[in-house]
Amino acid sequence: MTLEIWLIYLVATLGLSLTPGPNGLLALTHGAMHGPTRTLATIAGGALGFAAVIGLSMFGIASLLSLASELLLVMKIVGGLYLVWLGIQVWRAPAPGGGIDTQMVRVSGWSMARQGFLAALANPKAILFFAAFLPQFINPEADLLLQFVIMAATFVVVECLTELLIAGSASRVSGWLGRCGKGFNRVCGSLFMLIGAWLPLSS
Repeated sequence: MTLEIWLIYLVATLGLSLTPGPNGLLALTHGAMHGPTRTLATIAGGALGFAAVIGLSMFGIASLLSLASELLLVMKIVGGLYLVWLGIQVWRAPAPGGGIDTQMVRVSGWSMARQGFLAALANPKAILFFAAFLPQFINPEADLLLQFVIMAATFVVVECLTELLIAGSASRVSGWLGRCGKGFNRVCGSLFMLIGAWLPLSS
């Protein structure tokens, strides 16, 4: 991969990371509930999930899913159900600023990382999206594994920085969340549930 191609890919990755999605929303929610430091676990889990999605896309799983419509439908339903479940958990969570200390004790870093990882994998359309997005930057005559490492590392770093910025911004509005935190949880939870309900119905 030449420097010119990589720079174009970097710009495209920045635009993709700034587009609202389940992982950005999860970083916002966890940043408000647990603070940006503990949200690093969520971000790390999501980064691992995105790396897996990019790997699956580059090594042919996307082609299999495109042909096996029944398998894609099953994955969409499972992913949608997980996002709905996650939305219910966020909806029922204590308001940030109120029972946040108790919540921080109850929720482990492993649990937060797992939520980030599953949120990245929960949308099977991401696999198909990367399958269409990544080939634009691949040189078929070069080492595919090296290109995968470069592109996966670039996307993961950009995504992590974006989510960290989102989590940090959430902590700065903690005063407002202390007053309206329950409503904030319900809005975020509703968005997760809407995304989860829409996933299986989307074409």
